[in-house]
Amino acid sequence: MWNSSAAADTFTRTTESRSSDDEEALWLAALQRSPTFVRARTSVFRNLSGGFSLIDVAKLRDQEQKQVLDKLVNTINEDSELFFKKVRRRFDAVDLEFPKVEVRFQNLNVDAFVHVGSRALPTIPNFLCNMTEVFLRQLRIFPGRRKKLSILKNVCGILRPSRLTLLLGPPSSGKTTLLLALAGRLGPGLQMSGRVTYNGHDMREFVPQRTSAYVSQHDCHMAEMTVRETLEFSGRCQGLGYKQDMLMELLRREKDAGIFPDEELDLFMKGVALGDQTSVIAEYVMKILGLDICADTLVGDEMLKGISGGQKKRLTTGELLMGGSPVLLMDEISTGLDSSTTHQIIRYLRHATHAFDGTTIVSLLQPDPETYELFDDIILLSEGQIVYQGPREAAIDFFESMGFKCPSRKNIADFLQEVISEKDQGQYWSLNSDHQYIPGSKFVEGYRSFNVGKLLAEELSIPFDKRYNHSAALSTNKYAVRRTELLKISFSWQFLLMKRNSSVFVFKYIQLLLIIFIMTSVFFRTTMHHNTLDDGGVYLGALYFAILMILFNGFLEVPMLIAKLPVLYKHRDSRFYPLWMYTLPSWLLSMPTSLVESILWVAITYYAVGFDPQITRCLQQFLLYFCMHQMSIALFRVMASLGRNLVVANTFGSFAMLVVMALGGFILSRDSIPSWWIWGYWFSPLMYAQNAASVNEFLGHSWDKKAANNTESLGVTLLKVRGLFPEKYWYWIGVGALIGYTIAFNLLFTLFLTYLNPLGNAQVVVSTEGLPVKREEQEDICSDISLGEFLNHSHSYNGKQMKKHRGMVLPFQPLSMSFNNICYYVDVPQELKQQGVPEDRLQLLVNVTGAFRPGVLTALVGVSGAGKTTLMDVLAGRKTGGYIEGSIYISGHPKKQETFARVSGYCEQNDIHSPCLTVRESLLFSAWLRLSSRINIKTQRAFVNEVMELVELNSLSGALVGLPGVDGLSTEQRKRLTIAVELVANPSIVFMDEPTSGLDARSAAIVMRTVRNIVDTGRTIVCTIHQPSIDIFESFDELLLMKQGGKLIYAGPLGERSCKLINYFEAVEGVRKIRPGENPATWILEVTSPAEEICLGIDFSEIYHRSNLFERNKDLVDHLSKPTGDSDELSFPSKYSRSFFSQFLACLWKQNLSYWRNPQYTAVRFFYTVVISFMFGTICWRFGSKRENQQDIFNAMGSMYAAVLFIGITNASSVQPVVYIERFVTYRERAAGMYSALPFAFAQATIEFPYVFAQSLIYSTIFYFLASFELNLWKVVWYMYFMYFTLLYFTFFGMMTTAVTPNHNIAAIIGAPFFMMWNLFSGFTISHMRIPIWWRWYYWANPIAWTLYGLLTSQYGDLDIQVELAGGDESVPIRQLLKDQFGYRHEFLPVAGLAVVGFCLVFAATFAFAIKSFNFQRR
Repeated sequence: MWNSSAAADTFTRTTESRSSDDEEALWLAALQRSPTFVRARTSVFRNLSGGFSLIDVAKLRDQEQKQVLDKLVNTINEDSELFFKKVRRRFDAVDLEFPKVEVRFQNLNVDAFVHVGSRALPTIPNFLCNMTEVFLRQLRIFPGRRKKLSILKNVCGILRPSRLTLLLGPPSSGKTTLLLALAGRLGPGLQMSGRVTYNGHDMREFVPQRTSAYVSQHDCHMAEMTVRETLEFSGRCQGLGYKQDMLMELLRREKDAGIFPDEELDLFMKGVALGDQTSVIAEYVMKILGLDICADTLVGDEMLKGISGGQKKRLTTGELLMGGSPVLLMDEISTGLDSSTTHQIIRYLRHATHAFDGTTIVSLLQPDPETYELFDDIILLSEGQIVYQGPREAAIDFFESMGFKCPSRKNIADFLQEVISEKDQGQYWSLNSDHQYIPGSKFVEGYRSFNVGKLLAEELSIPFDKRYNHSAALSTNKYAVRRTELLKISFSWQFLLMKRNSSVFVFKYIQLLLIIFIMTSVFFRTTMHHNTLDDGGVYLGALYFAILMILFNGFLEVPMLIAKLPVLYKHRDSRFYPLWMYTLPSWLLSMPTSLVESILWVAITYYAVGFDPQITRCLQQFLLYFCMHQMSIALFRVMASLGRNLVVANTFGSFAMLVVMALGGFILSRDSIPSWWIWGYWFSPLMYAQNAASVNEFLGHSWDKKAANNTESLGVTLLKVRGLFPEKYWYWIGVGALIGYTIAFNLLFTLFLTYLNPLGNAQVVVSTEGLPVKREEQEDICSDISLGEFLNHSHSYNGKQMKKHRGMVLPFQPLSMSFNNICYYVDVPQELKQQGVPEDRLQLLVNVTGAFRPGVLTALVGVSGAGKTTLMDVLAGRKTGGYIEGSIYISGHPKKQETFARVSGYCEQNDIHSPCLTVRESLLFSAWLRLSSRINIKTQRAFVNEVMELVELNSLSGALVGLPGVDGLSTEQRKRLTIAVELVANPSIVFMDEPTSGLDARSAAIVMRTVRNIVDTGRTIVCTIHQPSIDIFESFDELLLMKQGGKLIYAGPLGERSCKLINYFEAVEGVRKIRPGENPATWILEVTSPAEEICLGIDFSEIYHRSNLFERNKDLVDHLSKPTGDSDELSFPSKYSRSFFSQFLACLWKQNLSYWRNPQYTAVRFFYTVVISFMFGTICWRFGSKRENQQDIFNAMGSMYAAVLFIGITNASSVQPVVYIERFVTYRERAAGMYSALPFAFAQATIEFPYVFAQSLIYSTIFYFLASFELNLWKVVWYMYFMYFTLLYFTFFGMMTTAVTPNHNIAAIIGAPFFMMWNLFSGFTISHMRIPIWWRWYYWANPIAWTLYGLLTSQYGDLDIQVELAGGDESVPIRQLLKDQFGYRHEFLPVAGLAVVGFCLVFAATFAFAIKSFNFQRR
């Protein structure tokens, strides 16, 4: 029999020249007789010309792999259902069954404990109360006053194998919680009771995270990876599962039975199971998800341009499809996808589920009828209870038995969600008696007596027979791949991320070279001497500065790791790999960067500064710096993994640096540290680095000279005077300690990543303290507003019959918009040019012509990438880049953006709001700044209440908005808020970008019902829409249909039941006729797809431009582009509806609420200040009263320096994310014409005044008295004055760096060299008198230098008390010491006071200018 290598060589030989069927048969017979492991690797391949060859699927070359993949994908795409049936028949032919999993849940209850009312808002007092409650609850002293919120209530059910289940339910009904419970992933804050079993086994008996795959509704991906790389990495981590064993058994049985398999099927199965399986599956998954067009595009984020939101959603689904989990739990996977893509994904899931006996449940928001028909079973949730579970066909029968009938053209999925809604179910009542609302609990009772419910109860009463459990069905291994293989995967993955982040490392090295250049120019050897203790002090300062900069360089790890944490948590929860397999490679791969940084430091600075010239001491300094850098990286990774939020992690990181530095032995000498803090000295890594570096330098030959009046060498004397250890073995103690800390911190890093969960709670906590509108207010203004009447009617979208309703009748001007030959171009990205694209500009819109009219609701429809949002951005004036051609008219007058913003609203696809406001406050803020100043406050408030009722936000009026995917409102609630924010502006023209994306059918109905009623008041509304149901689609009056490439293929009326649209396209030769009951929106996207155009050989854009419809539209546009006799051009007395001061007050009101409800920023900052104050006060115990020698003054100055530097840097770094989020919101608000940039900037700066004052008051009061500085009123006032303005300029500096950079990560990088320069030239590391003359100018331009000048001079500058100088041979007055050593003079104190105020003004003014001038939003 053949050996494997011979077989491989034989089978890779082509036989195209042998056309004889006999020879082919001989080859196949030889293959059939070969051992199973050889047959498993070898498959038949026929190329396009029919040439026959045998290939080794495990060793395909690139060209071969491409040919094989193309053939496989084409084969599957031809008829995917037939292909999967072939797979199934192949296994059935030899009686080989797939592992099956039946998931049961019985008496499942999930409860959360929450605060209600105003107690639920995260204000600073509530935050402190929560912390106290948690502490007392842990001690079992006080249980707290939280209320129990039932999310799931006693639900029971079965998910059966080979069945595709649809999970439906309104928002907050418990869909996500149910899926998480079934996946074994409920958060620790939720209490679960009941039982979930897989094949009769409890969750503890196997690994549910490996047996099931949960697809989250939140998209977390590495921005630096391409789509293909993301999928292939996921596939490699999830492994083959049982595929390989199944294939080997299949081949063995086929050999025994003498069965020859289908060639193409055989190639696919072997390629998946044994070849480069990730490539095969990835190609196919990308194809079915429509990701093949962006396979090599980076995923991207807000920093990095990448794929679209809809493509990210598909990628999230694709990641889990790469694995072989028998149970799939998929949460809202269709958000942002068009209906055809969703249908394609569900169709694939159906075929795969049926062919491989999978168990799949999918939660969808708005499934169209065609997609709905693909499901086998339905689970309908309402208020945490299962209203119906069973076959799809029986759902209608159940509700008919309850008295509700689904209309003939109604989407059944929509009907199911609306029939359980209090406001919607009445329209479906079919009995003769009067309808009374039937709550969810009554449906549950009815279901139990329904035949499907009875059968389910009977099945649940009989336990699953574990004998039928397949040995491969439930995974008992924590991870799918061997540890060694996972380690290789992790190494290659992180090396790839390092390469993609190469620009960050280049920036770091450039920044490092800049720092090194500055350091060598300050401590240049020509100005450095080795003669006195003061000379030694300067060298000690140089060593300290180098060590400090190496420590500070690790701080960049914080934002970089925080950005990766969501992905790491996702991988951890999906059991891709154990977290130590992330931390170990990241540690080892950080070593080359540490090596490069250490080499740069030592190679440039060692001899330039003039350190001891022995080569061994140079190498020892290099080793020390390397160990120090490794320790620094590990320390800040620990801080990031512990903080888990950028503001908190920055605070932790600053605190860690402060503790490490303050007790490191340089700022405060060892002899000065109180006995109760000396343990901190021994724990400080910086102490070991400082001692090791000092011993290495000062025991060298350069310092081996006698000090004045001393028998010991100058170096040893200096070490002793500064409280450092003089023994040479301290170098190796220091290196050993740093290595030990590096190992310990990496272990902590691993533990924190493994066991800590992300911060934030994705649940909505609704405030029960609504703000009821007084009856008399409503009566006062009933003549102005009447919105509520429509709520009593069905939303069956007979919009034309509803025009009798008045709707919003605040005064407004009806406006039309016409546009002619709109073209839009962008510069071709460099990546595309490298791929051979010759053009310089890419055209995204091609000669688009059309019109929008008052009272006409227009839909903008097209597949993803057709240019819908691009067109809307161009028309609304929201584009920040690119080139626009064509003309736009508003009621016949050329459009001017300044006036257009006042009369238009734009509901963006991404719901961007200030996270710390409530729903009502967000609407009041918008109304305050956008409604006319002639409308009084009472009317504004009532109008806001009406709009809230209109979009059904009344119950959420007191709910906090929160951050998407972290806390606050759900996706659909956020979408309704986005629409309400624009409606309260009372606009004439409203653009809505996918207003129903992310909404369930009923919420989409509410939104579109709202939109329909607003249109009926005479307003002009345009909506882009992705997945419209029949009802929603036919609620529109007109349609603009676009195809890929930005071309228009239809612009005109829909007609009754879309008849005009259907007639237009059915008249085109070859176009498929619409089926009875088919959704026209789905049909039109399908028949106009690029594939259909190629198949029919036509261009729908050309057909449209040759049609009579196009000519009529041109005439309409020409008519609307000319002003009528009674129309005036839009004009307003001012650009904004409110004065500059009113804008400032409104922004200040909002910022006040935002700060008060942001405890992660404000409370943590105060807590940090209190801790620092007490820590410093106890470390510097009675320093202010010690005035005996020069070191006492240095210690006092060191305490001031450390506090200023670190509380200041913490303020600067923690304010950056806060300003970044608010700036993101302000882009939307300023584009809407709410306010100008300067009022926002001034309000942002003003709100810091009281918080910084409280912070400086806390610190100054505690520290001043603990350190026992002189109790003189003026000295206390001066101390508080300098601390206040110092913390203020640091805060303004942090705001300024955010304003001049695209995001807070770059702001942190930009701020780092400034902090380094301020630190170096502050006068502490090297005194003003010793700074080289060419750098002395920067000392006066350094804000910290002025702060230290003011603080030290205010406390000591007027004292004539004698102090002993270093060396102990003479003494001078303190006043003289300050003048000689630092150049400080008491009479210069007022100038220092003015200087710190000046820095505040400069930074605040620069912040305001940057906010006004720079726009980093790219559209």
